[in-house]
Amino acid sequence: MIIINLDLMLVKRKMSLTELSKEVGITMANLSILKNGKAKAIRFSTLEEICRVLDCQPGDILEYKDSDTN
Repeated sequence: MIIINLDLMLVKRKMSLTELSKEVGITMANLSILKNGKAKAIRFSTLEEICRVLDCQPGDILEYKDSDTN
């Protein structure tokens, strides 16, 4: 399973979801879906923009965990 650590990066960067939404140009609803792990996909262009704004790497936001080991 893929874990989304967007909330952790927001805390590290002292940024709100609203600020990120404005900077990236993505709706709050879509960012919330991503943040809560409900998204089925993410465009590379969106991921790139999030990484640019948060000054991080994709691996800082996305994490793989084996679903068998919980």
